[in-house]
Amino acid sequence: MAESARRGRGGGGAARRAERSAVSFETAKYIERNIPNFEILTEEALEIIEYNADTVLEDIGVNFPDNPEALALWRAAGADVSGERVRIPRGLARELCKTAPSEFTQHARNPERNVVIGGRNLVLAPVYGPPFVRDAVGGRRYATMADFNKFVKLGYMSKWLHHSGGTVCEPTDVPVNKRHLDMLYAHMTLSDKPFMGSVTEPSRAQDSVDMCKVLFGADFVQENTVMTSLININSPMTFDDVMMGALKVFAENNQASIISPFIVGGAMAPVSVAGTLTQVLAEVMAGIAYSQLVRKGAPVIFGAFVTSIDMNSGAPTFGTPEASHITYGAGQLARRMKLPFRSAGSFCGSKLPDAQAAYETANSLNMGLLSGVNFMLHACGWLEGGLVSSFEKFVMDADQLGTLHHLARGIPMDENAQALDAIREVGPGGHYLGCAHTQANFKQAFWKSDLLDYKPFETWADEGARDTQTLATARVEKLLGDYVQPAMEPAIVEALDAFVAARKAAEPDSFM
Repeated sequence: MAESARRGRGGGGAARRAERSAVSFETAKYIERNIPNFEILTEEALEIIEYNADTVLEDIGVNFPDNPEALALWRAAGADVSGERVRIPRGLARELCKTAPSEFTQHARNPERNVVIGGRNLVLAPVYGPPFVRDAVGGRRYATMADFNKFVKLGYMSKWLHHSGGTVCEPTDVPVNKRHLDMLYAHMTLSDKPFMGSVTEPSRAQDSVDMCKVLFGADFVQENTVMTSLININSPMTFDDVMMGALKVFAENNQASIISPFIVGGAMAPVSVAGTLTQVLAEVMAGIAYSQLVRKGAPVIFGAFVTSIDMNSGAPTFGTPEASHITYGAGQLARRMKLPFRSAGSFCGSKLPDAQAAYETANSLNMGLLSGVNFMLHACGWLEGGLVSSFEKFVMDADQLGTLHHLARGIPMDENAQALDAIREVGPGGHYLGCAHTQANFKQAFWKSDLLDYKPFETWADEGARDTQTLATARVEKLLGDYVQPAMEPAIVEALDAFVAARKAAEPDSFM
């Protein structure tokens, strides 16, 4: 037990001495909201959606294909199982969901980077899943492991980002059946922020758990949540055996899962907001209920990834009012279930980090803040509908996440904030630049971008008339240039190396 606790903190004396000599940089704590959530649905509307979701589960049901173990659990719980279809009696799924915690702590190897997911908190994590990357020099290309490592370093160096994420891009130069090992190793060694596990196959979920046991200690992992994972539902209403197999591994080992329908309105759900919310709630309740059948009290997050569709091209659209309506409504439904809520991100459909990307991303990020999101995946780096992880957009978005921190603080009303002494000192016709209150508060008074240009035109022109993408390219280079790897106990590094080597040697490479 003592060994587990020691390793859970990620290092001994040598590591601590190295940390004291390392380059220091500031990382913000996860957001604690001091502003109200935006409540878009009336009590009557919420009750209608909840009633209809129970009707969907009871009358229509959900599919658990190729998963006899799941079907047996549902049958034992009182559901009507016919073939692969599971019909859940009204109220049963909601009752099962009650054993899931309303909030939980995800531990990082650096305890100062632990995050609390749920309540009025907001944890920000980077983009997840794109097979392509883009930067100003190399353009759009398939992602490599070198790209992945760069994104992990950028996430570690980003002040406003609380979480290292998971598949920040898909490294296509590493075999499919082994790349999860390299990705997890990168998160564990190149950063000391919390991270996500692999879900692409149940054995890879188990590898994630086993690597965490090396990093944190086996007892620590069983008693604490050290990973979050993304479990997507194949909407409409299908829970495939791969995702459910990964969910089972994480739930059995006390690790968190985001249960998230993957909704493109008009394709995977109805075109109406109320209809989509009904399906989202039904799917989430069934998924979370199943996690609690596997292990009561397993940590989970109510997920809602929702976009609409361009009915002319069939392409998904982002930053739209319908997506906002659904996200606001889903937040209310999650809070009524007393569950943490995941949604929103730096969503856009643009091919470049341009004005379209900025407008759509701003709409999506602010929607996430106001809808009460607790875990925001894709908070920075998303481009081209999620097909591309962009280096420039990563730092552009990460910079703007600072505005969410400041908005969430609300408006202080203490004596200092009221500033009556300053108003008295300056009086009519004066200015506040030199007054005592300004001198005492100016360093912390305003949020300051580390990226955007606010210089006069002449200065901006003399410095090369750089646009935002050019500034972002320079920011990427600076962050990577300043990067210093966080220290780790050498014995843990050796044990991780040995684990990865052994698992890679256990099976041939596969790129399928």
